[in-house]
Amino acid sequence: MKKILVLCTGNSCRSQIAEGYLRYFAKNKAEIYSAGVETHGVNSKAIAIMKEDGIDISNHTSNNVEEYYEIDFDFVITVCDNAKERCPFFPTKAKKFHYNFPDPAKAIGTEDEILKEFRFVRQQIKDYSENFVKEYII
Repeated sequence: MKKILVLCTGNSCRSQIAEGYLRYFAKNKAEIYSAGVETHGVNSKAIAIMKEDGIDISNHTSNNVEEYYEIDFDFVITVCDNAKERCPFFPTKAKKFHYNFPDPAKAIGTEDEILKEFRFVRQQIKDYSENFVKEYII
């Protein structure tokens, strides 16, 4: 079974959304983990917009990448430039991927405008996750 680590800055939004979709699309063909170079807790808006799409991430936890050094990952996906630049040396044979998704937690405006940005990023991550699973897992 393939092991995938999704890495971002705070393991709050983008990596949590990606973990949810990668689990959904890979089903039981991969073990999916997510972590941050820091931990900020799972963003409540990320939980809400994933629930809108039928994916429950309310039980996810915000984890630090250091917790996973012992796991032999096949793939490491960084989902923001900050994580790619700050990711400490990771002793792994994992194939590395990078996509810099916008950070919806930095959206400003009304509540509706902020949720619109979360949904926009969710769709980008959903599309990326589905394509990743088709290409590398199934």
